[in-house]
Amino acid sequence: MAGLKSFDKWSPVIVMLAVDFAFAIVNILLKEVLNAEMNHLVLITYRQSISAIFLAPIGYFWERDSRPKLTLKILFYLFFSALVGASLTQYFFLLGIQYTSATFACAFINIVPAVTFIMALPFGLEILNIKTNRGRAKLLGTVVCICGALILVLYKGMSLVTYSHPEASPPSMHQAISKRSGKKAGRWTIGSMALMAGTLLWSSWFLIQSSIGKLYPCQYSSTALMTLFGGIQSAVISFSMDRNLSLWILKGKVEILTVIYAGVVGSGLCYVAMSWCVKKRGPVFTAAFSPLVQIMAVMFDIPLLHEQLHLGSVIGSASVIAGLYILLWGKKKDAENCPKELAQEAEEVKDTEAQLQLTTITRCP
Repeated sequence: MAGLKSFDKWSPVIVMLAVDFAFAIVNILLKEVLNAEMNHLVLITYRQSISAIFLAPIGYFWERDSRPKLTLKILFYLFFSALVGASLTQYFFLLGIQYTSATFACAFINIVPAVTFIMALPFGLEILNIKTNRGRAKLLGTVVCICGALILVLYKGMSLVTYSHPEASPPSMHQAISKRSGKKAGRWTIGSMALMAGTLLWSSWFLIQSSIGKLYPCQYSSTALMTLFGGIQSAVISFSMDRNLSLWILKGKVEILTVIYAGVVGSGLCYVAMSWCVKKRGPVFTAAFSPLVQIMAVMFDIPLLHEQLHLGSVIGSASVIAGLYILLWGKKKDAENCPKELAQEAEEVKDTEAQLQLTTITRCP
């Protein structure tokens, strides 16, 4: 009996570690096929289509008794959600991964909770009370996250880990090396801007999902429809930009493995696993594991892909992770204090009603 309780306690931790490990592998595989010049939109189309095929039967059988009727309004929300959260977000993130590194891209994923928090304030989806410790923690965590993001974008710094050989270059090669470095710096800037755009779009998607969750509270069915729309959108955009059918032919085992793994595991099993963890331990617990994706990506990125690790990436990533955990601490305190505040409000309402009844009885002749 004690063993079962211990397993039930630690199973969400084990699942989230497996999810982060799977996401780290997804990022490495995506970086590898993008370096081989696989088309971004073709990759997104395959990934979304495979995810839709995988999730559709799960949603159909698991939610067939609780699924509400599909309306044009719900379909429009799901179509718009696919455009913002699947097609455009993945395009910008893939562009960012190609021009920077998988480790650098993971750092921007950690910024999403802070950006979402800022964007949710004007809509009343989040409340910020700086008079409380949890309110100040959320504000401080958001500021630290944004500062870390600015460091990532604006400061690259010296290379801490490099695989370049210290062999002397002939004088005739200095100019070519200088030009190559300039091009690489330009690509890094473009990649940073693309990752920032992807972060803003993904944060917007969370706000859209809050409305979809109320209209169509079936996570598997809605995700299957969203990925289906995302696959169609990406295919249409891809064909409108380039009608060369040879782009759709997967070249080699790595590309085939990447689209299947990213679709089934990255957009399918990982989503199901995270949904289970949210149900078991809450969203704060699940979100707290997101920085591990970056740490695991570093473990693969540097030794396997021979990517360079820069000082700006380390400082910026550390700031983002610190800010994220400060923000999550504030959110956790919000969740803990919300039932207490509701209970206090209920008690105050009861006291007010009792006083009103007493006043009415006193005034009666």
